[in-house]
Amino acid sequence: MAKKVLPQVVTVPQSLYRSLRGKYFIGYADNLTFGKGTSAWARLYNPPHSGVKLFVNVWTVTDVTTTPFRAQFWFNAKAPGTPTNVRTTPTNTSLRPLPNSRVKLQLANKVKGDPVGGIKAFVRRAVARETLVEEEGGKIIIPPGGNFLVFLSNPETPKLVGRGRVAFGWWEEKIKD
Repeated sequence: MAKKVLPQVVTVPQSLYRSLRGKYFIGYADNLTFGKGTSAWARLYNPPHSGVKLFVNVWTVTDVTTTPFRAQFWFNAKAPGTPTNVRTTPTNTSLRPLPNSRVKLQLANKVKGDPVGGIKAFVRRAVARETLVEEEGGKIIIPPGGNFLVFLSNPETPKLVGRGRVAFGWWEEKIKD
């Protein structure tokens, strides 16, 4: 009887596949400060003429050390305050030249008011020193001109100051004509 040969199959996680191609990026917004009537936020912003779709893979909210907090997650909202751009990096640092993200990681501290427009997609509440993390697997897809916003506040303890950070992992794919 002939020996049956089974084909060998390898499954590669989407994030590794995108990293190998130089399309996977990470970054974090550090030293976010909120409380005493203010909020803070971090977002992945896909500029209108980026030519790419943004696929959110993972997010974390961490190091909020002094107060219970609320994290609101918005799609394509206009956030209060003036954004500051934060450096990001490709996860595959063996490529030369290093790829640059077209998507921008931005933050704002001590802002007054709430996001406007867009969609508040979900909300998470946590106690101090608790880390929130979710692997989205690329299912959150943001077109050019849109954003994925994490809005931090502490409505249950508004007199306390909160500090923390938000981190993201994402990939970008060119929009096909």
